[in-house]
Amino acid sequence: MGMSAFYGAIDEDEGIATIQRALELGVTLIDTADMYGPHTNERLVGRAIADRRDQVVLATKFGNAIEPDGRRSVKGSPEYVRSACDASLQRLGVDYIDLYYQHRVDKNTPIEETVGAMAELVQAGKVRYLGLSEASPETIRRAHAVHPISALQTEYSLWTRDPEAEILPTVRELGVGFVPYSPLGRGFLTGTISSPEQLAENDFRRSNPRFAGDALDHNLALVERVREIADEKGVKPGQLALAWVLAQGDDIVPIPGTKRRTYLEENVAAVQIKLSDDELARLDAALPAGAAAGERYLDMSTIDR
Repeated sequence: MGMSAFYGAIDEDEGIATIQRALELGVTLIDTADMYGPHTNERLVGRAIADRRDQVVLATKFGNAIEPDGRRSVKGSPEYVRSACDASLQRLGVDYIDLYYQHRVDKNTPIEETVGAMAELVQAGKVRYLGLSEASPETIRRAHAVHPISALQTEYSLWTRDPEAEILPTVRELGVGFVPYSPLGRGFLTGTISSPEQLAENDFRRSNPRFAGDALDHNLALVERVREIADEKGVKPGQLALAWVLAQGDDIVPIPGTKRRTYLEENVAAVQIKLSDDELARLDAALPAGAAAGERYLDMSTIDR
């Protein structure tokens, strides 16, 4: 996402180089969405993997639409599902999508209708597996009854532990993989952001409740606890945060976003970090569920709860 939107300056050449370096390092899952840009990130990903499609598990998403006037809307009608998929295939320059997500749940369209249309894409060979993003346990169950859901993508990290209460137990019961987005807390858990003034004027985090006012001060104290444990272990705070997510289960595949090769290599190295039971317990105590101050988004209306 950050290679094409929402996180300040864009450098497409570096973005392509970062994706290709990821593949060299053994990363296989590449995650994008039609609304990143909008549309420009799918084209960038398509260019990056054009001669190496067989190395990639390619995921993209639909349903979080940007209207011509700039407003965001959530769409899940069968007609929209079909047209969105065809458009994504064309932009990506591929014959099929490995994992196709509904980006946000359309509360005006029964999930059965949306997933029914997605299932038709599987039957047509345009999509291999289906996923949901930010769906509630009830929605996941209803969707899974129509067609197997292979993955649920939801925000999850040391400072966003909400899924532990109901969502993780639900997907594990159903055999659905869990894909945490923003496992680094939108970069906050790296310990490199102490003020919104450090962020570009067009960086959406400037309006994120967790990056402002008293919430920011509270959250900075949480990150300092992560830094202390990371320093003791001789790793970077972001690497420790990723290692914690990875330690939560073999069915969890986090997707840390970055737009630079330097941070990519730092993130990949986190796979080698093993946390002891004592270190995990200390992190759990330092950042228990609900520890972070502020909502995840300024507008939470599109989150299915």
